[in-house]
Amino acid sequence: MIFCLLLAACTLTCLGQIAQKMAVESWRGAPAGILAKLATPWLWLALLCLGLGLLLWLLVLQHLEVGVAYPMLSLNFVLVTLVARFVFKEHVDARHWLGVGIVMAGVLLLGWQA
Repeated sequence: MIFCLLLAACTLTCLGQIAQKMAVESWRGAPAGILAKLATPWLWLALLCLGLGLLLWLLVLQHLEVGVAYPMLSLNFVLVTLVARFVFKEHVDARHWLGVGIVMAGVLLLGWQA
């Protein structure tokens, strides 16, 4: 159960990061005023996802030690890299993929002990 909450917190945080990217992309060519930027639906979606992710994170911290739980958030690096590569068509080199693999191995090791 707790790992489902942790995975949901990671997923919401990742979605929040993606929505932030979409928000700033939508600002290109848009009016420069702050009110126009604040009216961007992507910005509000980012805030919603990040806020819900924070609430779930607080639930996770009630049940797991922070020394175990916090490194698990490294899954966000993996998820965001996958989205960057396959959704935003960004180049991800071999060194980056190696880093993603090492992060995944670390998360697995930590998850095994919890």
